[in-house]
Amino acid sequence: MMVDHRVTDSSAKANAPSDEGEIVYVPYASEFQMPDIMRLMKADLSEPYSIYTYRYFIHNWPELCIMVNNSPRMKLHELKYVGAIVCKLELHNYNVRRGYIAMLAVDKNYRKKKIGSTLVKKSIQQMVANGCDQVVLETEVTNHAALNLYENLGFVRDKYLHQYYLNGVDAYRLKLWLKDPLSS
Repeated sequence: MMVDHRVTDSSAKANAPSDEGEIVYVPYASEFQMPDIMRLMKADLSEPYSIYTYRYFIHNWPELCIMVNNSPRMKLHELKYVGAIVCKLELHNYNVRRGYIAMLAVDKNYRKKKIGSTLVKKSIQQMVANGCDQVVLETEVTNHAALNLYENLGFVRDKYLHQYYLNGVDAYRLKLWLKDPLSS
C-alpha cells in the first residue's frame, strides 16, 4: 500500500512570500540574490559548484528556488539571506515527473528553527503543483542532520553511492514517492 507523503503547510503557495516572525520565505527573483545563494551553499556543501551550475538550476526552474531572509522590510539588493533551496523538475524515463533537490543550506546561526524542513516542504508543494511523481536527492552518508531532516519528511534511502562526492565521501540517494508508481 502506498502512503501519501504529500507535505502540507498552513501558509500560502510555496512561491508566495510568507512571514514567520522575522523569517520570510521568498521565491528567487533576481540575479542580485545569486551571491547569497552561492555564499550559503559554499559554507555548507562539500561540492565546489561553479556559477554555471547555479544558473542551470535557477534560470531553468526559478519557481523551485526558494530563499529565506530575516529582514522583511529591506530592499531586494540589501537583504541578508539565511537559507535557500535549489531544485528542478523533469521528465524521467519518459513517464515519471521527477523532482530533484540539488542544494539546501541554512546559515548556522538560524538552524534549529525548522527553516530547512520548511524550505523542503515548500519546494515539494511547488513540485506537486506541477505534477511531480517523486522527489530525489543525494546526501553524504556522514551528514546525519540532513538524513534526519529528509527521513522525517518521508524520504527513504534508495541507493548507496560509493565515493559519490569529489571529496571521496559516499552518499545515499534518498527518494520520496508522491504517487504510487503502479497506479499510472
